[in-house]
Amino acid sequence: MSGSSIGQRLVLTSFGESHGKCVGAVLDGCPAGLEIQEKDIQKMLDYRKPGQSLVSTQRKEGDQVEIISGVFRGYTTGAPITMIIWNKDQNSRAYDELTTKLRPGHSDYPAFVKYNKFNDHRGGGRFSGRLTATHVMGGAIARKLLKVTLGVETNSYTVKIGKISMSEKFEAKMKSQIYDNEVRCPNKKTAEKMKKAILDARKNSDSLGGVIESTTVNIPVGLGEPIFGSLESDISKAIFSIPSVKGVEFGSGFAGSELFGSENNDPYIVRGGKIVTKTNNAGGILGGLSNGMPIVMRVAFKPASSIAKKQTTIDIKTKRPVTLQVHGRHDPCVVPRAPPVVDSLVSLVLADHALLGGFIKPTL
Repeated sequence: MSGSSIGQRLVLTSFGESHGKCVGAVLDGCPAGLEIQEKDIQKMLDYRKPGQSLVSTQRKEGDQVEIISGVFRGYTTGAPITMIIWNKDQNSRAYDELTTKLRPGHSDYPAFVKYNKFNDHRGGGRFSGRLTATHVMGGAIARKLLKVTLGVETNSYTVKIGKISMSEKFEAKMKSQIYDNEVRCPNKKTAEKMKKAILDARKNSDSLGGVIESTTVNIPVGLGEPIFGSLESDISKAIFSIPSVKGVEFGSGFAGSELFGSENNDPYIVRGGKIVTKTNNAGGILGGLSNGMPIVMRVAFKPASSIAKKQTTIDIKTKRPVTLQVHGRHDPCVVPRAPPVVDSLVSLVLADHALLGGFIKPTL
């Protein structure tokens, strides 16, 4: 699987399977001299880990990270940083019948064909959302690197579950409320409605999708490498590595396609002696380069594919229709566990570009 690494100067390599012995990550290219401890990574992993509430899978994993290399006396050394999490609560028996029965909405069939039946199907194997823990391991370090060197901070939060949406615009003062509830929505009343919708879907043996918005502030002007290394291109590529993601938009996004240019353009103004734009329909990126305004992005997640409701499918061995009911422990909605994953991947891309552009030096 040659697609297990991402980045040019700051390279994250992900390894492991959902039901294997462990999952892990290697972060290569992190500057020497960054103060880092396991607790810095653990905080973000705790936001993502399973079994936290009724709106997530009941698989109980502590997701305790171990740093194996690249950190000495509390500081990065410039060597590759290797991190692992041991899998402790996997139950593979629920996947026995899925050896030949294709789960609707999953990667079972293309993986079966591509790897000539040698793919690990347990829990989705390499295609499982479990592997987003590896994104967070590397992303937590990138997030701290950006904060310490440039003051850059990314906050991601739930703005939509099913048809229930948060109506107000996100403001910096709301970031402390993101993790105050189980669905990671910074509006308490909307969060309660979202939670009920997810629990209702679970009662009906079904699932829901939703939308996460991400806001990154204090971005320097000029991050990005046109044409194929534009900031939007690289962020989008990273975000699409999250299972269940089916859409990404920046700024006014698809809604902007309905506007006139005079409505969608962002007029330049001077504020506090600094050139900024009056509005931010561009979402902080123009021509593939950061323009200094907040990077605002929204990510659409499809409903979780593993549902207990009976579905029709094909037995790949007999090539005949069969009825399938997916057993095991699964998220009725993946969105509540995704904000730290989105934070991590955005941070990885931004830190990579900051190193490429010389905004961050190889040694701190």
